[in-house]
Amino acid sequence: MNTNETVTIDIVSDVVFPWCYPGKSNLKNALQDYNHSIIICWHPFQRDPTIPRQRLDRKAYMAKKFPDPSYLKNAHERLTSIGTSNGLKFYFKAIEKSPNTLSAHRLIQWAGEIGKQDKIVNALFKANFEEGRDIGDRAALIEIAPLHGFEKSDSERKLGDDDDIKSVQAEIEEAQRLCISDVPFFNFNRKFAASGAQSPDQLLVTIKHAQA
Repeated sequence: MNTNETVTIDIVSDVVFPWCYPGKSNLKNALQDYNHSIIICWHPFQRDPTIPRQRLDRKAYMAKKFPDPSYLKNAHERLTSIGTSNGLKFYFKAIEKSPNTLSAHRLIQWAGEIGKQDKIVNALFKANFEEGRDIGDRAALIEIAPLHGFEKSDSERKLGDDDDIKSVQAEIEEAQRLCISDVPFFNFNRKFAASGAQSPDQLLVTIKHAQA
């Protein structure tokens, strides 16, 4: 067995899908007990690509999606509890908009070019779920980006045009072609896969299998 092999973890995720936030936290906790080289690459997914880029009112959107208010209430309570145990905060009442996440995924893609993907992904999760910020709004993204390695002028320029939209959409379509629907979706060295908010122990076992 080659115990020095670098493990590449490809993660398909949507930054407004709540289970992806503890999924990221669980991976971080799993890697605390792992002493070998890891490369993490984030890939785009849209749970609902039909949301317009102008965004939707979240309260009305969720009421239409989940007609039984008790279901949504229970889901929020469960996620809040899981978040607390992971050191995360879910402040659902502060979220006013259901955004289209295409521009947020573009920002994540650019962050990969400068080695800042993980920081940007975490910042977007926090902005959405803990601060209730509208991460479908380009102005909000332009404020977030310079705090995590981008020049403000670069983020303004990049978000001001749509030159790279097709490449992001192509990645989303590739995930659909592979029948990925349950996110977060983890692929380890393209050998083993896992989906959903797996526990740190489960993730660590899979990482070690991929390394072997």
